[in-house]
Amino acid sequence: MSDFLEPGVSRRGLLAGSMATVAVANTPARGATRPAITATEPPMMSVSFTVNGQQHSLSVDTRTTLLDALREHLQLTGTKKGCDHGQCGACTVLVDGQRINACLSLAVMHEGDSITTIEGLGTPERLHPMQAAFVKHDGYQCGYCTPGQICSAVAVLEEIKAGIPSHVQADIAATPGFTSLELRERMSGNICRCGAYSNIADAMAEVAGAKA
Repeated sequence: MSDFLEPGVSRRGLLAGSMATVAVANTPARGATRPAITATEPPMMSVSFTVNGQQHSLSVDTRTTLLDALREHLQLTGTKKGCDHGQCGACTVLVDGQRINACLSLAVMHEGDSITTIEGLGTPERLHPMQAAFVKHDGYQCGYCTPGQICSAVAVLEEIKAGIPSHVQADIAATPGFTSLELRERMSGNICRCGAYSNIADAMAEVAGAKA
């Protein structure tokens, strides 16, 4: 850089001059006033949907995700916020029977939808078969990803029954199977940082009535 400086001009002097120029450029002229910054209310919208069999009507900021609506507005904190970028699957819920990442979907997009979270699948007194299988096969460790894993696992078995092919099927026109490879591929969007994948596959295979 020194090769391009004028004689007698140091780097420190050049930087100081640059900062002074920026400061002057951002200083209002004598007698002028800066425009007042006023806070504006966020755009709000009403949305109604059914969550775990109960009807809810909310008024939310249009930028509110379904995940935040469930957690912050309805206090259904079983659905977890992990990466908040749709990469870990911890926020998986069922919307009209299909699994989605709640962190990537806006709440206002779900007018009239039926949403099921982990709280709606079963209760401690009456577990969903998938929940019971996860307990039996130790399909969790820290448990943070478990709600999303279970919701996704329930949806996966329904996808197979509906004939939806997986990426590892040799023949996508063939009837999907409940093989370990297919189950693992379908669950690849749900990350378990504790590494309980084998136990999760065992739990799903039991509910599916197959051997992984």
